[in-house]
Amino acid sequence: MTEYNVLITRPARKDLESFPAKTQDRILGAIEDLRKNPRPRGCKKLQGRENAYRIRVGIYRVIYEIHGKDLLVLVVRIRHRKGAY
Repeated sequence: MTEYNVLITRPARKDLESFPAKTQDRILGAIEDLRKNPRPRGCKKLQGRENAYRIRVGIYRVIYEIHGKDLLVLVVRIRHRKGAY
């Protein structure tokens, strides 16, 4: 099975650092799972943006882009559900 590379942008990394350590671990686990399956069950395609998806991790949303040719998942933002969109 093909594995994707996962890159976390600087704004997403700053978002992640603002959360409690336990929450960071849960979110990083979900991001790590994107390596094997970038479109897991429950992911949603975002309208108005090409190749943009989101996954839910509790009350947080991980917004990411899939670049299939490059086998790359680019994590763009990690936000509380109220401010995710």
